[in-house]
Amino acid sequence: MARALALATVCLLAVGLSSTAAQGLFGAPPANAPADNAATSPTASQPTDSAPAAPVRLGSPTAVVKPFYEHVGLELDPAQRSHFADPAKSVLDKSDALRKSGQGECLDPNMALDNAEYDKTEIDKSLKTIEAVKGDEAKVVVAFVVAGNPHRLEWKFRKVDGDWKVSDLLSVTGEWALSQYQCE
Repeated sequence: MARALALATVCLLAVGLSSTAAQGLFGAPPANAPADNAATSPTASQPTDSAPAAPVRLGSPTAVVKPFYEHVGLELDPAQRSHFADPAKSVLDKSDALRKSGQGECLDPNMALDNAEYDKTEIDKSLKTIEAVKGDEAKVVVAFVVAGNPHRLEWKFRKVDGDWKVSDLLSVTGEWALSQYQCE
């Protein structure tokens, strides 16, 4: 699982997020982390405590993610499946089929919250996002604090017919990925 965490971090750096720019979201880098002098991606938004957050662009990956933090469990709603692409869509469809068969649940009901207790006020107060777009792929890293525990998730996107679709959801904190679930 440490390998998955390292891979997620490397992927973020590969799309142009410098560790300095993301430090407010990720915390200080480990002492043994290599220095990163890469320039910040021009498409990355960097929320800070002193500046108001930039408005979310309609149709952007961040705009796709936002409703999942306004309505808990929305990612499991079959009516929202149009916002997903494979491999995430396949896992969600298999989870729906398993639930309909009466054989139980495969996925946790609040994956967007990293399976943390739901406290909307606390999440709204601490929620921060960073968006990075590179061609037809994008990532939105979401960070928030619940009960004093920080959580970070990475939403992966792929452009499909001109629209951003969620292709995977990874928990950097919990070291899981939606695409790794076997809902059969």
